[in-house]
Amino acid sequence: MIKIYHNPRCSKSRETLAILNSENKEFEIIKYLKDVPSEKELKEILKILNIPAIDLVRKNESIWKDKYKGKDLSEENIIRAMTENPILIQRPIVMKGNKAVIARPPESIREVL
Repeated sequence: MIKIYHNPRCSKSRETLAILNSENKEFEIIKYLKDVPSEKELKEILKILNIPAIDLVRKNESIWKDKYKGKDLSEENIIRAMTENPILIQRPIVMKGNKAVIARPPESIREVL
């Protein structure tokens, strides 16, 4: 099953969702701002993406700049920051089995389809 971690207010996320709809693929939408991934789920996503936690952070968000930028943060600290402030999570994330991409650009989802 394909999962998309989606923010309806994000144009890239909406474009990615449109691609999934056009492909007639069955998928699950996870509105991660409301249904926040747990620390365990984020660790699994990071493992599948094969990236460190800092690479999943939206560093231009004001909450990042105000609370976290410039601090010496461990992986655990960064993951906790994302669970406490899910707006910090890059979007959209598309997963299928043991494959995942941050769909920027949206066409990159073809790697997991």
